[in-house]
Amino acid sequence: MRPRADPVTGPVWVLGAGSIGCFVGGCLQAAGAEVRFIGRPRVLSGLAADGLRVSDLDGRDDTVPPSALRLHESPPSSHTPSLVLLCVKSPATAEAAASLQVPPGTPVVSLQNGVGNPAVAAAAAPSLRVIPGMVPFNVAQLGPGHFHRGTEGRIAVQADPSLDPWRPVFERAGLPLDVFDDLAPVQWGKLLLNLNNPVNALSGLPLQAQLLDRGHRRTLAALMAEALQLLGRAGIEPATLSPLPWRWMPAFLRLPTPVFRVLAARMLRMDAKARSSMADDVAQGRRTEVDALCGEFVRLAARLGTTAPRNAEMVRRIEELTAGRV
Repeated sequence: MRPRADPVTGPVWVLGAGSIGCFVGGCLQAAGAEVRFIGRPRVLSGLAADGLRVSDLDGRDDTVPPSALRLHESPPSSHTPSLVLLCVKSPATAEAAASLQVPPGTPVVSLQNGVGNPAVAAAAAPSLRVIPGMVPFNVAQLGPGHFHRGTEGRIAVQADPSLDPWRPVFERAGLPLDVFDDLAPVQWGKLLLNLNNPVNALSGLPLQAQLLDRGHRRTLAALMAEALQLLGRAGIEPATLSPLPWRWMPAFLRLPTPVFRVLAARMLRMDAKARSSMADDVAQGRRTEVDALCGEFVRLAARLGTTAPRNAEMVRRIEELTAGRV
C-alpha cells in the first residue's frame, strides 16, 4: 500500500465501477484515498469476493482486500463525495448524473469515451460541476476483481480550480493528470483513436494482433479518413495524440504489415492480452458505446448536410451483434 493521500481532499465516488472506474479507483485507494465504488452487481460481487487488483504493463500490481472496499449499487444517500469520477458507458450518462443527489457544485469528472458526455451529464444534473476528462489507456478485466492497464497514456482533464487539490493525489496514485484549458481538441483526437474499438470488437482478436492485420487496419483507415474529412469541413482541429499527424494516419495504417510493424513500434507497445472494452461488451451481449463513437461522426455529417456511410455501417454492424441480447 502507498502512503495515504491528504485526507482534506475527502472521499471519491466512482460512479460506474467498470474497467476504467475500477482501475482508476483502485489506484487511488491503493494510494490511500477514500473511495466508494458504485456499480452493477455483476462487478461488485466479484470485488466483494476477491477484492480489487490493479496491474499494468509497467509492472504495477496492487491489491485492495474485500474488507477495505466500499461497494454500492446506487449512490449512497448517507455519504457526501468531494469528487465524483463518472465512468459509466455513454448510454447511461444522463441517468447516472441525475442519480447524484450531492451538494451543488460538486466536481464530477467525466472519464468517458466520446465528446458529448459532459454536456449530457450537465443537462441532466445542472447543479453539478461537470468537468470533461479523457482516459487514453486501455483497461481489460482479466478476472473477477482484476483490472489491467495494457497500453500507455496519461489522463487528461479540462482545467478547473476544484481539481487543483486532487492533482498531487492522482500523482501519488501513479495517475498524473495532464490539464488543458480546452479539452475539446483532445476529446476529438481520442475519438479518432476510438474508431478502432468496433474494429477490434468485430475482429475477435487482441488489440496488438488486430493492429498487425492489414485487413483490419484498412477498415480503421477508411473510418478515420471519412472522419477526418468531416472534421475538416466542420473546422474542428483534433489534437495530435501520436507522433504522426492525423492527415498521414490513414496511409500509415494501409502500409504492408512488415513495414508497419517496424514504424509503429511505439503504437504497438501494449500487452498481448489488451483488448477494447467494446470487444468485452459484444462478447457479453451488452449494449456498446458505438453510437458515441462512430455515431458521433454520423451526426456530424448530418449537421454538415452529408453522410458518413462507413461509420454508419459500423454502427449498424455492432448494433446487430447485440440486438435482442441487451
